[in-house]
Amino acid sequence: MFNSKKLEGLIAAPFTPMRDDTTIDTSVIVSYADYLMETGVTGVFICGTTGESASLTTEERKRIAEAWVKSSSGRLKVIVHVGSNCAAEAITLARHAEQIGADAIGAMAPYFFKPQTVAELVDWFTPIANSTSLPFYYYNMPSMSGVSLPVADFLAAGKKKMPTLVGVKFTHNNLMEMSECLMLENSRYEVLHGYDEILLCGLSLGVKAAVGSTYNYAARVYNRLLAAFHSADLKTAAALQLYSVKIVEIIIKYGGGVRGGKAIMNLIGIDCGPCRLPLRPFSATEYDALKRDLESIDFFNHIK
Repeated sequence: MFNSKKLEGLIAAPFTPMRDDTTIDTSVIVSYADYLMETGVTGVFICGTTGESASLTTEERKRIAEAWVKSSSGRLKVIVHVGSNCAAEAITLARHAEQIGADAIGAMAPYFFKPQTVAELVDWFTPIANSTSLPFYYYNMPSMSGVSLPVADFLAAGKKKMPTLVGVKFTHNNLMEMSECLMLENSRYEVLHGYDEILLCGLSLGVKAAVGSTYNYAARVYNRLLAAFHSADLKTAAALQLYSVKIVEIIIKYGGGVRGGKAIMNLIGIDCGPCRLPLRPFSATEYDALKRDLESIDFFNHIK
């Protein structure tokens, strides 16, 4: 079972490596895990938004989870996203995660037929969370799921039915709501910060761990930010946060964190391949333009 010690540091949300025909390529995950370790990442939250989970089959998600657990060899905490619009599929993925030795599970709310109340959200997650003994994180991302219910209320009500509920992956910019979650029941719940470009805001509120896509390739930038914050050098921390905003502005220009970020991985030598449709493939012209834009902010030196 997962160590009860709370998560700390940067947790990457990995891309799913794919071949040119968009079949998954788990062989890349060994070197991918090594690279994340070298850059100071402490864990991975796999098969989530960045991992294109909604575009993967259940069997593919199982294979990816197996590869990450094996490749991490205990060096990285492995949190498996098991969310689905089908509860039975989510339970299957949760039980598989426990069987292969994952450290925790998380799940986004269903995004087609959506729960309308906190009680409905609790009822949806209860059989999923209770299907294993692994720690469970609610993956709160209203911009993708369309579910925007009070997270602190969910945690308080959910704990009564889900003993394994330990916290929330909070991918939202409502910092007041984040504060409510952090203060709930004497800071009982973990709040995993989910917006890389405002990490400093989360740290100032008491966040100890963060999950993000840009930690795949810019973890050294964010670890310098963490070090500056913890040494009370707020001027340096703010400058590093502003630099991360420049990175995010570039990936938005190229289709967002999944499409643009996956292309960046390919440029730095971790072959993650293309995204699946409807995210269109990167052209050679786009790669050249992306590289120029990254060079304009001295990106390749900053991530060393």
